[in-house]
Amino acid sequence: MPRTKTPSARKTASKAPAGDVINLDNYAPAYLTWIANKLSSGASQAYLAAFDVGIESWRVLVLLAIEGSISAQKACGIIGMDKASMSRCFKSMQARGFIELSLDPQDGRARIATLTPAGRAVHDQIRDIAMERERAFLSVLSAAERKVLLDLLRRLHENLPAVEAATRDHFSRHHPHALQRRGPKDSES
Repeated sequence: MPRTKTPSARKTASKAPAGDVINLDNYAPAYLTWIANKLSSGASQAYLAAFDVGIESWRVLVLLAIEGSISAQKACGIIGMDKASMSRCFKSMQARGFIELSLDPQDGRARIATLTPAGRAVHDQIRDIAMERERAFLSVLSAAERKVLLDLLRRLHENLPAVEAATRDHFSRHHPHALQRRGPKDSES
């Protein structure tokens, strides 16, 4: 009896593009993106339902609970949000009484956010949910595996500048026009 492809394999084979493709089963950025997107989406839904606080505001609350106060620029650098999103987040959090905004005494243009008691209270309530979500997420790993995972994630995070440098190098060799589109900041160094 001749072997035939399963319907799903036949369907996939007919839609597969010619040439090389990324094997998503072995492509780390895909897993990191999928995990981050799904964790963020689930957290955002939970925090919005319980406290009317979105994921961006939660991330800023976490930074402020650690730092006490932080500039918009520093928060953008740590979280990876763009300046416009951070500005909207700060305005929303100020309107809700979670933060107070002031001008940086060293740079009169920079805005500094300071956590208020109301902001700290909502942070503490969400923190409990966040920690439970982390516990459930990591529950499939042993304590030793969790330690290794966090070490690997820190190292990958610290290596992101090398990824951007490799991207710029690749573009300069293969797609120089792309560097012009990305803007001066992205094409420097």
